[in-house]
Amino acid sequence: MARKTRAAGTFGSVDQLPSGRYRAMYYGPDGRRHKAPTTFVAKADARAWLSLRQAEIISHAWMPPGAEPAPKVTFAEYAKGWLDNRQVGGRPLKDRTREHYRKLLDEHIEPTFGTLPIASISADDVRGWYAATLTNRPTMRAHAYGLLRTIMATAASDGRINQNPCVIRGAGTAKRVHKVRPATVEEIGIIADAMPPQWSLMVLLAAWLAMRFGELTELRRKDIDLRDEVVRVRRAVVRTDDGFKVTTPKSDAGIRDVAIPPHLIPAIETHLSKHVGTKADALLFPAVGGGHLAPATLYRRFYTARAKANRDDLRWHDLRHSGAVLAAATGATLAELMARLGHSTPQAAMRYQHAAQGRDRQIAALLSKIAENRGAS
Repeated sequence: MARKTRAAGTFGSVDQLPSGRYRAMYYGPDGRRHKAPTTFVAKADARAWLSLRQAEIISHAWMPPGAEPAPKVTFAEYAKGWLDNRQVGGRPLKDRTREHYRKLLDEHIEPTFGTLPIASISADDVRGWYAATLTNRPTMRAHAYGLLRTIMATAASDGRINQNPCVIRGAGTAKRVHKVRPATVEEIGIIADAMPPQWSLMVLLAAWLAMRFGELTELRRKDIDLRDEVVRVRRAVVRTDDGFKVTTPKSDAGIRDVAIPPHLIPAIETHLSKHVGTKADALLFPAVGGGHLAPATLYRRFYTARAKANRDDLRWHDLRHSGAVLAAATGATLAELMARLGHSTPQAAMRYQHAAQGRDRQIAALLSKIAENRGAS
C-alpha cells in the first residue's frame, strides 16, 4: 500500500510505493487529478516534477497531459484581433483612431514584432525597439509605445503572456514640442478680418468658443440657438481613408452646449443671413463647391491671414487653445473649463489653467490699484 506524504501548503502530493519508489500527483486547473507518467527513485525528484507543473500553472503554460500544444500566436495575429474587437467605454474605436492605430502597427511596430510569437517578446526586445524607433518624432514615438503597451496589457490579462514587457517609465508620454503662445484678442480679430468672409466667423468660434475643427465643419443652422445664445455641439466630421464621415464628438463630454459670448451675436446673425442656406441642416461653413470643408483648403487661407497678425507660429488648433486660456482667465473653475471645452478628463483643461497663470503680472498690477484707491479714500 502506498504511503502518502504531503507537507502543509505544498503543491500536490508524493506517495511512496511498496517498491520504495515515489509517485507524484496533483490536481490541475481542470479540476482533475493527474499523475506523473513515471515513478521516481528519490522523493526530491518527485517533488521537483511537481514544482515544474506548478510553475506551468502559474505562468498559464500548463496543458492537460496528452493535449496538443496550442499554436503559437504571433504579435501581428494577436494585434489584428485586438484592433478588430477593441472598444472604449463599450463602443468601437472611432474610424480615425482605428486608422491611426493601424498605421502605427504597419509602419512602426509590426516590422519589429509582427512575426514573433507574442509570448516571446521580452522587456529587452521592447527597449531595443524603443531606442531605435521614431527618435526624431517624440509624440509619434509615445503614441507607438502607448499602443504596444496597451496591446500587451490585454495579452497579459488574456493569459497569452506572463507579464507586460513594456516597462519603460514615461515612454508613453512626450513633452510638447510646439510651445503654444496663445493669440491675443487683437490678433484673433486681425486673423478673422483677413479670412474670406464665409470663413471669418469660423476663426471667431474656434477661438472664443474653443471648438475643434471637426465640430466647426459639421455645424449646421439648426445647431445655432440665438434665443438661448448657445451653440449645440452634437456631431463632428472626420476625414477617413473613405472620405468625410459624420460621427459623434471626440468623447461623450464633447456633446455639449457652448454659451456664445454676447459680442459675437451680431457676427453670427450676419453670417447666417449671408453665407448659410435656409434649411435647418445647411452647413455653417461649407466648402466652396458644397459639402464639408477640407482642412487643407481652410489652412491655405488661414496661413495668409495669420501672417497679417505676425503670427506665423500659430496653428489652427492653437485658436482653441487661445480660447481655452481666455476662458481660464475669467476665473472659470476646472469643472467649468471641462464642460465648455468638452474634456472628459481634467488633465487637458488644467493645461489651460496653467497657461492663464501668465496673467500674474496683470493681477499684481490690479492689486496695486486696489491698494492705491484705498489709500486715497
